[in-house]
Amino acid sequence: MPLKRDDKNLEFLFNAILQLEDIDECYDFFEDLCTVQELRSLSQRIVVAKMLSEKSVYTDIVSQTGASTATISRVNRSLQYGCDGYDKIFERLKGNEDV
Repeated sequence: MPLKRDDKNLEFLFNAILQLEDIDECYDFFEDLCTVQELRSLSQRIVVAKMLSEKSVYTDIVSQTGASTATISRVNRSLQYGCDGYDKIFERLKGNEDV
């Protein structure tokens, strides 16, 4: 089910994220907001998405990220049929040597 674009709680969260100015602020904010496991899950998904977009195979993704095949499949569906959110971010991150 897609997110509702008029959800005030989500808008508040997203606007708060847009106020972060650097990586240190991201660490502080997300450590306060999320559990360690939630952050690991989110970071794992974006790495899985990056690897899938680079045409890595499931076995390599599993061995490098520890993600389950169910997680990889779910991320792959988002890449194929989602809102292109991953693609937008990956395009913007190109050339960033820290990524």
